[in-house]
Amino acid sequence: MRHWTDRINAALERYLPEKRLFLRSEDTTRFVRLRPVSQAVIVSGATALVAWTIIASSIVFMEAIGSTDLREQTLREQVYFERRLTELAAERDRSVEEAQAAHDRYAEAMNRVAAMQSSLLASEQRRAELESGIETLQGSLRERLRERDTARSRLAEVERTSTSDELLETAGRLAEVEQTLDFLMNALSDTAQEREAVMAMADSAVQQVDHLALENRLIQDRNHRIFTQLEQAVEVSMLPLERMFRAAGLQPDQLLQQVRSGYQDRTASLMPISISTSGTLDPQSDEARANGVIAALEEINLYRLAAQRTPFAMPVRAGVRQTSGFGTRRDPRTGGRRMHNGVDWAGPQGTPILSTGAGTVTHAGRQGGYGNLVIVRHDFGIETYYAHLHTINVNVGQRLSRGDRIGGMGTTGRSTGVHLHYEIRVGGRPINPMTYIRAAQNVF
Repeated sequence: MRHWTDRINAALERYLPEKRLFLRSEDTTRFVRLRPVSQAVIVSGATALVAWTIIASSIVFMEAIGSTDLREQTLREQVYFERRLTELAAERDRSVEEAQAAHDRYAEAMNRVAAMQSSLLASEQRRAELESGIETLQGSLRERLRERDTARSRLAEVERTSTSDELLETAGRLAEVEQTLDFLMNALSDTAQEREAVMAMADSAVQQVDHLALENRLIQDRNHRIFTQLEQAVEVSMLPLERMFRAAGLQPDQLLQQVRSGYQDRTASLMPISISTSGTLDPQSDEARANGVIAALEEINLYRLAAQRTPFAMPVRAGVRQTSGFGTRRDPRTGGRRMHNGVDWAGPQGTPILSTGAGTVTHAGRQGGYGNLVIVRHDFGIETYYAHLHTINVNVGQRLSRGDRIGGMGTTGRSTGVHLHYEIRVGGRPINPMTYIRAAQNVF
């Protein structure tokens, strides 16, 4: 072994010559020989330490940059989602107004059609009466013509056989018959003209009915395109919310039912509209489709309320690094295997710790190994734990919103350094907090 050491020293002598470190006291002087191997070990250790420091600093720096970019992206997506929801609500209001206006126009058109149909029926009845009257007049005219012919025949016979008085009487009767015939002919002509006018009015009414029916079909086609686009936009906006809650292990149907039961004040813009008041509502009608869009928007609003009350956010936004995840790990104090019920983030002392969702503070003080601990109770049986705090800025019973400051990062309790221990418990059972955080990364 010594032979190999000497050979190594000889090889390193050119680069690291032997040095002597003198240590002088009051009455003696000692020295320490630093042979090339020793110097090489010291230099290698120092180099490794510097390299490790640089690499660790780079990793922390990159994690801080990545965390900042993720937060900015989350904020941008949240602003986009809120703006998109506002646009959908405005578009839905415009569609409802257009549907109401279209329905009003359609109702007015139907009233006009009904009036025209009534007029048409009256005209048909009047025409039937006129035709009946014409037939009666024609029969009466034929009767009068026969009487005239009979009177003329008798006049000719009387002229041959009767006196002048009889002639005068017969001539008078003939004049009366001719006068009656003239009246009947005039009445027949007036009736024919009136029948032609009624038939022209009926043809005009039929044309107007056809025009209104075409206009109504065009309005229905336009409304169909508008509602189809609205339904597709609402569906695209709702799917990420459903996936977010399912990824967090929450059932959307039960979640919406709980939110709806505790949410009594519905905005007027999300109330179903009611236009038709009689008969069965056609599922493809504008009113039914508008109510479907409104119901979907109300569901999106309920998802928004549920998301505010669910701890989807990060509890710390400053430049921190994750030091321990959820699950079994090596205990930093005892060295044994132990279950870790949360996630740890390390950072400077006093780093702001924020509420991850709306809720009520149920504990704010020291608790065993947690040190300074804040517990927030959220809806749906969810609780969040914020442990090892340096300072606590909330009180028991206080109502919190997402992003409210809870305290500052510290190292109280069973802790080996400044960090935040964050837990999520559902029904008292701890679950991995990253499940909730990752579920909302591409939504908010």
